[in-house]
Amino acid sequence: MKICVVGNGAFGKKHLDALSNIEGAEVVCLVGRREEGTRKVAESFNIPNYTLTLEDALKYDFDAAIITSPTQIHAEQAIALMDAGKHVMIEIPMADSLADAQAIVNKQKETGLVAMAGHTRRFNPSHQYVHNKIKAGELSIQQMDVQTYFFRRTNTNALGEPRSWVDHLLWHHACHTVDLFYYQAGEEIVDVQAMQGPVHPELGIALDMSIGLKTVSGKICTLSLSFNNDGPLGTFFRYICDNGTYIARYDDLFNGKEEQIDVSKVDVSMNGIELQDREFISAIRDGREPNASVNQALSAMKVLDLLEKNMK
Repeated sequence: MKICVVGNGAFGKKHLDALSNIEGAEVVCLVGRREEGTRKVAESFNIPNYTLTLEDALKYDFDAAIITSPTQIHAEQAIALMDAGKHVMIEIPMADSLADAQAIVNKQKETGLVAMAGHTRRFNPSHQYVHNKIKAGELSIQQMDVQTYFFRRTNTNALGEPRSWVDHLLWHHACHTVDLFYYQAGEEIVDVQAMQGPVHPELGIALDMSIGLKTVSGKICTLSLSFNNDGPLGTFFRYICDNGTYIARYDDLFNGKEEQIDVSKVDVSMNGIELQDREFISAIRDGREPNASVNQALSAMKVLDLLEKNMK
């Protein structure tokens, strides 16, 4: 499976690390924005080719692409790649508007290619453990309580490096939780509420948000997000169920008594991004719809659109 990775920032490198653990996956091209940085990353991962434009990358022979570029160009690049006959995985969020997300889904249906959104939470062993219990009928979610906290008052990425684009609490970070709640609840989200704090004068986005979601049967999700939080950082999930409580901190899982649960045997890896990439490659080989296909992810994008309108 010959793969092109589009973007050499923090998440581009995470995918390159993950792909190095997958047998039969070969990264043949890297697309970046700056010559020196792109060349260094290509050399460090032994990638034979690198370019500074997607157009130049399409001159090389590859089967699929993983898009980790700035959110604002996800849709444009995904559509161009599918027009060129390439399968695509688009890092979260697949777009920052419902219209662009719908355009991606329309192109996937037109081409029949595998197109997947990077909803890593579906693949983290901690969340897989809870999902497996839900599928087995052992529990049902009553409420998900989620905190997504970072300290990001300047325009920097996960490595603390300057960004060329602005991240967004709603269209990126809330997207993780909205999709996960939809996936774990297994029901349509029918009611939303949202508030946001002041808009940052330089970044042009709110640094604090509060979101509420409700499904058709009454399951609820409460989500607090902040770029103003000076630690601890990350996203913390509390599943309040009819048969137990579970607390997920990325790949670690605890019960309501703070007793750790061993999730090391849930899947072949503890790395959620690796498991996500494995699903992408497997779906291409099998000719099937992947878990977290763009069509499945469209439900979360519709909810984000409603939340944005709610806040306005």
